[in-house]
This record gives sequence, C-alpha cells and structure tokens, in this order.
Amino acid sequence: MNPILLALLPDGMLIALGAYLRRTVSAQAWAQLDKLNFQILFPALIFSAASGRATSLSDLAMMGAGVWGVIFLGFLFALLLRPWGPEKFLDFAGLWQTAWRFNAAIALVAVQALPPETAALMSVAIGCAVPVANLLAVGALSRGTSMPLAKTVMMVATNPFLLASLAGVIVALNDLHIPVILDAFVSRLAYAAVPLALLSIGASLDFGAFARLNLFQTGLNAIKLLLLPLSALALTSLLQMPPAPAAVLIIFAALPTASAAHVMASAFGADRGMVANLIAQSTLLGCLSLPFWVAVAVHASQ
Repeated sequence: MNPILLALLPDGMLIALGAYLRRTVSAQAWAQLDKLNFQILFPALIFSAASGRATSLSDLAMMGAGVWGVIFLGFLFALLLRPWGPEKFLDFAGLWQTAWRFNAAIALVAVQALPPETAALMSVAIGCAVPVANLLAVGALSRGTSMPLAKTVMMVATNPFLLASLAGVIVALNDLHIPVILDAFVSRLAYAAVPLALLSIGASLDFGAFARLNLFQTGLNAIKLLLLPLSALALTSLLQMPPAPAAVLIIFAALPTASAAHVMASAFGADRGMVANLIAQSTLLGCLSLPFWVAVAVHASQ
C-alpha cells in the first residue's frame, strides 16, 4: 500500500505549496493558470491516457458499461443532497460534479498495484469515462448560468476535455501511431497539468472552511470514496465481469475527485474556493480510503 500513499501525499504537499504561494502570486495570475489548464494542459493529459494503449471493442464495451454505471450513480446520489447544498445552483453544480468525476493521474498510479495486463485496462476506463463525466459536468454548470439550450449544447460539444478524450479513444481503437515528436510534445504538456492544478487549488483554499467539514461536503465525500466503490462491487457482479476489469472498476470508483473539477468550475464562474476545498478534502481523505479499495481490487483480480 505504500506506493499508493506515496502517490497521494505529494498532491497534498502541492496544495500546501499553492496556499503558501497565494501570498506572492496575484488572483488574476491564478485565474489565467486555470484557463491554461482547462484549454491546453488537462486535454493533453486526457488524450495521452486514452490513446496510450490499443483498445478492442470488447474492452471498450465492458469498461464503458462499468464506468458509466458508476458515474451515473454518483450523479444521482449527489443530486439527493441538493437541499443541503449552496442556494445558488451554479455553486451547487460546481460541487455536484465532484461526486462523479475522478482523478485520472492518481488512477494511472493506483492501478500499478495490479498486474500489467490488468492495469492497462485503466486507460480504456478513462477513455470511456471522460466524455460522459464531462458531458454531465458541463451540462450542469452551463444550466447553472441559465444559458440557452443551443449554447449549452455548443459548449458541451466543444469542451476541450470531451474533444481530447474522443480523439484519444479514436486513436486507441484504430491502433494509430502518433509521430514521436508530436507524442513527446503532448506528453510534456500532460506532465504539467496535475501539479499546476494542485497549486491553484491550494491558492484558492480557505483553511477555516476546510476545517469545518459540513453535512453537504461530508455527503459528497462519502459518495465518492465509499458509496461508489461499494456500488462498483455490485456492478461487477451484475455485469458478470471477469477478474481483471472488475478490479480496475473498483479502483476507478474509489478514486478521489478530479483536480480538473476546480478548473472547470472556475471557467464557468462557480465559487472556485468551495470546489477547491472539496477537492482537497477528497484528496486527503483518499489517502486513507484508496489503499483499502486497492487491496479489495487486488483480491478481486486473483
């Protein structure tokens, strides 16, 4: 379990560093950093993860059914918490998305506890999950801004995360080979995404609010880190999944929420501080919960 803890704890250290840097870096600079992450860096990370392994239609169908089930359960469970959430729907939507979105970078590390042929399925899961997770998030956030339906559809269709994930899945399905120079260029962009996002989260943190974990935040964290992995166990049985994809689905469902949730919330004008607090809570609590679920997944894969 030590590799998992070592993978999660640096995220907390980066968040703490961002909180310290808030004293010297202007709020406008952090906003521009969020924009860069949303438009360029995270799409590069998503494309790299989705395109990095040749994918079969059977893998795609099985992992797709599993991760979509987990995402929709997170969507529905968290909707039940609406009466305890922020009064403004846009702020609720910014937090709501954290119940079904996931940290892809941590996913690619945590799954290394599984055999290589099993771990490779996580890239398929990410490629299937990103379009749906972002479709729901963009739809909720855009409706929170009272946009016309046509503009909402356009924003969903042109969302950088959605386009990057679809492109990655197409490359993987067709086993296409990306030129070495282009692949290296995209990879370097991808490496920068998570650290910069975590620094920005730290800069947005209100530590007083973080220390006061309220009922709504507790519910969202419980859904993401407890109810969804339990639901994944049920889904693996319902879908009669073989051990390898079942193990990957359990880890996928247990992941802390996405750092990019903060980036997307900021892009739509939701309260970035509240979302940043929730992401920090999810990441730190994940240090405790994820090793347990990885152990469950390892047992399921045997």
